[in-house]
Amino acid sequence: MRNRIFVWVSCLFFLLAAFFALAAVSAGFGTRLGLWDFRTGFVILRLTAYGGLASAALSAFVALAGLSVQGPKVSLALSALGLVIGGAVFYVPASWWREAQRVPMIHDITTDPGDPPEFVMILPLRKNAPNPPEYGGPDVAEKQRAAYPDVKPLTLPEELDKAFEKALVAARKMDWEIVDANKRAGRIEATDTTFWFGFKDDVVIRVRPVGEGRSRIDVRSTSRVGMGDIGTNAKRVRNYLKAVDNG
Repeated sequence: MRNRIFVWVSCLFFLLAAFFALAAVSAGFGTRLGLWDFRTGFVILRLTAYGGLASAALSAFVALAGLSVQGPKVSLALSALGLVIGGAVFYVPASWWREAQRVPMIHDITTDPGDPPEFVMILPLRKNAPNPPEYGGPDVAEKQRAAYPDVKPLTLPEELDKAFEKALVAARKMDWEIVDANKRAGRIEATDTTFWFGFKDDVVIRVRPVGEGRSRIDVRSTSRVGMGDIGTNAKRVRNYLKAVDNG
């Protein structure tokens, strides 16, 4: 009888952890599918994080109790799964929150804060976006320099035409949606859609000559929604410039 109770209780907490895991997944994909606003998705994610933590703690308690009385192995296995799943459900949003405390509350990153590349063809796509396409100015620039001092322009030892083609190839490799590639203007515009919540962040790349046989690449990545980006735009700029440099 005791073993049966252990199995039923551990199964209950495992199912509870699985439920919160599914709810957490739906928080993002529901937002991406337009079932609810991203703010609602964040509320769901926060609630599932607490639920995941509770189910993980309950599963751990049952596992310890089962070990102390040599409970059935199936109960221990279910409790271990509940602990892992519940812990993961809590860990993901908790890690985002921790990162959000570490980085500044900005959503616009560029390699040239003094003269940031400007959007042109993407402007109609941002028509209804809460965040404006204009750069935030000196305050945003100062916060970026303090948090991301490594985000700087890339200079290539190549003529403008070759540097532009190299920049375009790298942009295509990033799996972005290329909106415009204007070689004459030295400008590439693209949109990156995040996997889980489906957030759309816009990127503009500027290629200019900087002396004989050399070209400079500047990048700007900005979110359409949200006050902060948890470092996403800076990471995108770094990854892109690395792709260009290695191309």
